[in-house]
Amino acid sequence: MLQIDNLHAEIDGKPILKGLSLAVNAGEVHAIMGPNGAGKSTLGYVLGGRAAYEVTGGTVALDCADLLEMDAHERAAAGLFLGFQYPVEIPGVSNLQFLREALNSQRRARGQEPLSGAEFLKLARAQAAALGMDAEMLKRPVNVGFSGGEKKRNEMVQMGILNPRLAVLDETDSGLDIDALRIVGDGINRIMRAPDKAVVLITHYQRLLDYVRPDFVHVLADGRIIRSGGPELAHELEREGYGAIAA
Repeated sequence: MLQIDNLHAEIDGKPILKGLSLAVNAGEVHAIMGPNGAGKSTLGYVLGGRAAYEVTGGTVALDCADLLEMDAHERAAAGLFLGFQYPVEIPGVSNLQFLREALNSQRRARGQEPLSGAEFLKLARAQAAALGMDAEMLKRPVNVGFSGGEKKRNEMVQMGILNPRLAVLDETDSGLDIDALRIVGDGINRIMRAPDKAVVLITHYQRLLDYVRPDFVHVLADGRIIRSGGPELAHELEREGYGAIAA
């Protein structure tokens, strides 16, 4: 599904990714772990198409299509969802308005009919209920006044509505208490655990992986993946830290 080969990227002339390669097949969950400054968030931004990040080498293919040649909205229509470590607030734009426009623009790009207001409202309420989110919060401006946990839960509602094929989730566990962590983990499993979908889960800590069990764990350091393994690798990192692995 996702094939990254020898990816190099920089921001403001500073190299961040320095030859990163990764293959993610449909039906798999891959966890990316590593120290601060390793390039984890940069990887997410590059895959999502954030303009400030310049790709200077390598290739990225999503379902055999050149991801790097697509604009950000085209990547979303192709089935990519990027979850942010710090979801942004959008004053004056309601969740419902934002999500309906996002979903219907993707449906139009795929040659599908847009959902009616009633159809979309039914879908949005169902996704909010599945995440334990009060449907009234859907009427509020996007993330405005939300706690950290509410923002992450709202992001899972967004992911459920958009129903992507590939989710790249950047530190989704950041700012979550124990209960919210379980709810978000259950949401990722419910929405994305399927034979035709895949997840790249960027995280510092093993705790989220108790709820979203990865097929593979990769250690990213200095812009490259330096080690890969199964779920046991996350436990090793928890015990020994990154220093022993990167040495």
